[in-house]
Order: sequence, then structure tokens, then C-alpha cells
Amino acid sequence: MKRNKKTNTKKIAKSSSRLTGKPKSKMAHVLHVKKVKTKIGTLYLVASHRGLRNVLFTEPELPPILGPKNSDESLNAKIILQQATTELKEYFAGKRKTFNLPLDLDGTDFQKDVWNQLKKIPYGTTVSYRDIARKIKNPGAVRAVGSANGKNPVCIVIPCHRVIAADGTLGGYTGGTDKKIKLLKIERVEPPTEE
Repeated sequence: MKRNKKTNTKKIAKSSSRLTGKPKSKMAHVLHVKKVKTKIGTLYLVASHRGLRNVLFTEPELPPILGPKNSDESLNAKIILQQATTELKEYFAGKRKTFNLPLDLDGTDFQKDVWNQLKKIPYGTTVSYRDIARKIKNPGAVRAVGSANGKNPVCIVIPCHRVIAADGTLGGYTGGTDKKIKLLKIERVEPPTEE
């Protein structure tokens, strides 16, 4: 029995560190997961007591709760998940253009610079990866911007779907280009071609 418990704990810690971006030895907060059905399919929301950590297209490989179920941290995470659910439903209904959620993001300084620029892209518009590279004052980092865009942990909330290729084509999307097209159509943007 002890061997199985250790194995399960290691799997949980490994999965948790992948989602949180922190080494397993630094895992100290409660994570909650909520499944939300939307116009583009099921989304999985992950929150800590500090804020929304992930919006995922696939179910995360961790138990729904890591840590005490009835702690203040757990309650805060549940409140954040409810707020995220409400705001996402409003977005998909065309009633919300920006999000007012606390975020708890892990990433490099470069990634965070890119994500902060993504948050500034107005609803119903698109920009290129090159535009983002210029905005962060690193015009030669177009590919790195694309990589950071693809590692955005909270898609939709940080609108990485609004970034297209400089030649006007659609570019990639972690959730699939079909979802990117649907998100742009929700915002009444005519999606570019997929070349």
C-alpha cells in the first residue's frame, strides 16, 4: 500500500507542477478544476486561491482538488472559478468584451510581456505576431512571440486567438484553428484563410 500511495503522490505532484509551472517542492496552494461547456466545446478551468491559472481544451491530469477542501484557499479558488464561468458564458453570449478575473500565471518575463500585450488587443480586432513583437520592443522576436502566444495558459481570457500571421493568414492555435475561427466569428471578425 505504501508503494502505491507514493506512486500516486508523485503522479499528482508531477501533473500539478506541469499545470502550475512550479516545481513540486514549491506546491503550497489548493487547485480546483471546473468543467464548462461552451460554443467551442468543453473548457477546463483551473484556479488557485490567487486567481485563474488555466483555461484548457483537454482535461488536466490531476485530481479536482489538491489540498484541504474546506480551507480559505479552497473557498477563494471556488469563487474565482464561478466568476470565470460567469464571465466566459457572458463572452460566448456576446455580452462581454473584456475579462475582470484575477490571474495567477507562471511564465518567463518574456512570456508575461507577450501575454500583457495580448490583453490589450481590442475585442473584434486582430494583430500580427510581428505587431506584438514591436509592441514589446523586440521586433526580431516574432517566432518567440508565436511560441509565447501558444503557451498562453488562459486562452480566451487573454485573447491569443486575436493574433494572426503578418501575411494575413490565420496562424496556429493551441485549441485548433477551428476553435480560433469560431472565436473570431463570435467577435464578428471575418477569419483570414488558413494557408
